[in-house]
Amino acid sequence: MRRLLLAFALGLFAPLPAVASDISAQLVMVEEDGCVWCELWDEEIKDIYPKTAEGRAAPLRKINIQDPLPEDLTIKAPLVYTPTFLLVVDGQEVARLEGYAGEDFFWGMLGKILRENIHFTGDS
Repeated sequence: MRRLLLAFALGLFAPLPAVASDISAQLVMVEEDGCVWCELWDEEIKDIYPKTAEGRAAPLRKINIQDPLPEDLTIKAPLVYTPTFLLVVDGQEVARLEGYAGEDFFWGMLGKILRENIHFTGDS
């Protein structure tokens, strides 16, 4: 009984993972050559993204809007704007952000779609 109580107590105080372990999520950035907003995202976010809880929960993958859609991706609607960020779970688009309006907007909206779709807590 004491072991059970100890295990229970340790479980209560252990940090929660950023995302459920059975979910395979990625953030797909759709870009194109000459896209100034894509370049701005690269300058402001690209290097820090993989170091964040968001980046660990949904690693980044980039594709070019001019290229054929990779066979392992299924999207809900045609791709029109760059950048477009697709939250993909197990190869299926579950949410999208179109455009890039700066760091604050990006992190806020990304956090929202991660919480709504993969039970993201922001903890790492």
